[in-house]
Amino acid sequence: MKIWAFGPDNNGPNVLVDVAKGVQFLNEIKDSYDAAFQWVTREGVMSEEAMRGIRFDIYDVTLHADAIHRGGGQILPTARRCMYACELTAGPAFQEPVFLCEIQCPDDVVGPIYQTLTSRRGIVISEEPIIGTPLVNMKSYLPVGESFGFTQALRAATSGRAFPQCVFDHWEALSGDPMEEGSKANILVETIRKRKGLKPGIPPLENFVDKL
Repeated sequence: MKIWAFGPDNNGPNVLVDVAKGVQFLNEIKDSYDAAFQWVTREGVMSEEAMRGIRFDIYDVTLHADAIHRGGGQILPTARRCMYACELTAGPAFQEPVFLCEIQCPDDVVGPIYQTLTSRRGIVISEEPIIGTPLVNMKSYLPVGESFGFTQALRAATSGRAFPQCVFDHWEALSGDPMEEGSKANILVETIRKRKGLKPGIPPLENFVDKL
């Protein structure tokens, strides 16, 4: 087994692995396949967003005996369509960035803070009193997409007595199936595609399989 490419520049650990056995001329298309891999992971099939945590395995390849038919012009678009088809059949999902939000506040405004976080899909992970003071130190996870206007909402709910500090912590899978029409993930797909000027709807599998 050989790992052909590792993609840290694509904003995530994406891997292309050669598990094929006895395939002729495979090394000759390595650069072209790697270029297709970088392209696909940089612009995913659902909304042309960067992909994360993807592994593609090469099991078998049938190549033309004539070297002129194994150039980048033939290999790159074919490999790209093949990997897009693999993505569509592998149950793709969205990931969203999540902040670690630390809030220091008086203990009598903890209730409004919980309400504000819950309304924005936030989750409190710890709540500890600061010894020697009437303050409480709260830590929570808050999706970055829900953080816009969070500081203002929090101060309004606590009369300006809570002070949040947010830093990026991790990526988390977004609930919902992007392929299911009407789901939150599907609505996000349509929103991104509209913003980018792309054709509405996730491209169907037939767009890539019929051309292979």
